[in-house]
Amino acid sequence: MSTRLSDPRAAAPDSGPSARPARGIAHAPARIPQRLLAAARHAAPALIGYLLVRALAVGVLLHWHAQRLPHGQSNLHYLSTLWDAVWYQNIAVHGYAGTAPTAGPYGLYQPYAFFPVYSMLIRTVCWVLPLSVNHAALLIAWGSALLAAWGIFAVAAKLYGRRAGVIAAVLWGVTPYAVVESLAYSELPFTALAAWAMYAAVTRRWVWAGVLSTLAGLTRPTGVAVAAAVGIGAVCALGLQWWKDRRGELAEEDRLAWWRPLLGAAVAPLGFVGFIVWVGSVKGRWDAYFRIQDAWQSHFDFGRSTYHSIRTMLTVAGPVWMTDVVVTGVLAGSVLLFAVCLLQRQPPTLLVYSAMMLLLALGDAAYFNSRARFLVPAFALLFPLAAALARVRTKGVAAVVLGSAALCSAAYGGYVVFVYTNSP
Repeated sequence: MSTRLSDPRAAAPDSGPSARPARGIAHAPARIPQRLLAAARHAAPALIGYLLVRALAVGVLLHWHAQRLPHGQSNLHYLSTLWDAVWYQNIAVHGYAGTAPTAGPYGLYQPYAFFPVYSMLIRTVCWVLPLSVNHAALLIAWGSALLAAWGIFAVAAKLYGRRAGVIAAVLWGVTPYAVVESLAYSELPFTALAAWAMYAAVTRRWVWAGVLSTLAGLTRPTGVAVAAAVGIGAVCALGLQWWKDRRGELAEEDRLAWWRPLLGAAVAPLGFVGFIVWVGSVKGRWDAYFRIQDAWQSHFDFGRSTYHSIRTMLTVAGPVWMTDVVVTGVLAGSVLLFAVCLLQRQPPTLLVYSAMMLLLALGDAAYFNSRARFLVPAFALLFPLAAALARVRTKGVAAVVLGSAALCSAAYGGYVVFVYTNSP
């Protein structure tokens, strides 16, 4: 099957029941559980494959933890308190005002740098279930990762077919920095919201796309990428409908009420903008959020810091960490994959989303190794690889490739968490 996408709305032949639920579902609420069950059965190979590769990665991390670090702290507690994870949990327990700032080399680290959805979910789960805040954070993260894999499958299956959808979901679980998917990090609920927002967009559910975009914008600052994708995609869809209507090429069943894309586009940025405005009102200056980010040296510098880091690695004599090499490879590979996405004519919504995620990762001045983590939610960049593997009909090739990638990803994840992180 060709991977050239001449019509973003064209469903793949084997896209199955999750591709386009029947119209009128709003008038049949009793059928919603049956539809969800059918969609889950359709996505089952993708979800099982994803769970297998992530179970391998988590197993490697737990084994590495038992071998390298002293006892007295549970394995799961360690995975749930790495790096920025503690900030989200402190906000869940104490709120923004009750979470104390921490001194950093470039200023005060403040809780207002972290968006609220993940912390709100942690607080809610702790209220409903008898779990510690650490375990609640990990439960939400892992559950969100599974929902994200489902959403990635749904988008890829819609555009390229079910086999490619399964491979895309598993590929997302074996990328070099998939170790993030084993930790209590906000990238996971963000990716889930972004993936389902993209699915809503490619299936022309623009109001849902806008609502999910709003939630994504309240989860991470990269929510601006989802908002831009939904907004531009909605305008493009409306323009295409108008053009086809003028030429008499628009089928009546394909006609969409004009207000739906416009409402979706209008709602999409509200989450991101709302949080920035709220932080500004609390701190008493409109750019307070961006000034708070200065403590992490996080600001947009149009790629100068990225260029300097790569140039230094290549031209200055001295030891080079493997993480620097891997991050550079991830950035270069992502740019190449985006070029392939353009050639394959992915829907405008996906192209804008990938472009914005790349732009934010390459243009941010923060810690160099964070750039690969910023690209973990950029799942649409994996679709050309998934489509290529799906076309290989030699039995076992896809399984060997994905299995090998899973082993490499698990080993590298252990290295990042236990060797690089704990290096002097």
